[in-house]
Amino acid sequence: MKIFVTGGAGFIGSNFIHHVLGLGKNYSIVNFDKLTHAGNLANLETIALDPRYRFIKGDICDSGAVEAAMMGCDCVVHFAAESHVDRSIYDPAIVVETNVTGTFLLLEAARKLRFGRFVHVSTDEVYGDILAGEFSNELARLNPSSPYSASKAASDLLVGSYVRTFDFPALVTRSSNNYGPYQFPEKFIPLMITSALDGKPLPIYGDGRQQRDWLHVADNCRGILAVLERGRVGEIYNLGGRDIEENITMARRLLRMMEKPDTLISHVADRPGHDRRYALDCTKAERELGWKPKIALETGLLQTIDWYRHNQNWLAGVRGGDYRCYYEKYYENRDSSLHALNRHAPKMPS
Repeated sequence: MKIFVTGGAGFIGSNFIHHVLGLGKNYSIVNFDKLTHAGNLANLETIALDPRYRFIKGDICDSGAVEAAMMGCDCVVHFAAESHVDRSIYDPAIVVETNVTGTFLLLEAARKLRFGRFVHVSTDEVYGDILAGEFSNELARLNPSSPYSASKAASDLLVGSYVRTFDFPALVTRSSNNYGPYQFPEKFIPLMITSALDGKPLPIYGDGRQQRDWLHVADNCRGILAVLERGRVGEIYNLGGRDIEENITMARRLLRMMEKPDTLISHVADRPGHDRRYALDCTKAERELGWKPKIALETGLLQTIDWYRHNQNWLAGVRGGDYRCYYEKYYENRDSSLHALNRHAPKMPS
């Protein structure tokens, strides 16, 4: 089976490609990626010459390029997205264009080419803020809080509409916060790890009491493949780690593992509309697919710290000028950036 993977040079997508090709099954991959700031072919250099793998540079918002690249493939696993909440707050237009319009164009191309399956990879953030002690199952109300999560909720609903209206063979996965190798260092865990490695402050939003459900990327990749292989068409599957930690606790835990002082923790202005708690009920995936996360949080964090510590060349490569400007603007000078965001918000026409 030939799998058309969008966003395969990104964090989860590249880990998925490594996972699939590492199984030795009769799978091949076409990786279609625009190579934005978070897309990095260095994530895939060890399999770049594998005859089962092909890379095509392209934009999912370019319908002609999408359809041409899809030719000869059997199914789609759709990772490509603008996925960082902060970036969606400061520049929501590109997020909506990529996550909603891009998904629509992929659905249209796959429907035209009569693909066998279409797995849309989504996020627990579509459920929004939930109360302490609660867990979101697949029937929970969608209540997104940011332009990012709203765009993912919109694309989830669009996928569901194609199942209902066109009898299209699509499925949706919603995972909790992923961590592991190849993750771009704007995300929480690699930002904490790389800051600590450099002896720099660890920026914590607000009071740091936000709770997140952590899932190792390898476990997510196993779940996504299980959904592709044996999930029920039209269904949504939650994939969560059931390891729920407050951000401040996670930062302290990482510092302890790295033998760094707690004094590196630095509280910065909170994110606008910041959700306090995400947590997933994954009973359905466990019951129907036999999937459960295998990697314990402590083990996974130690492996991840070790990976960043021993891949300094990769880290230097992704910390180019664009990332440095972003970090300085939104972490080191966060208060002034938030003030400018509010001051320059577009006015509605009268």
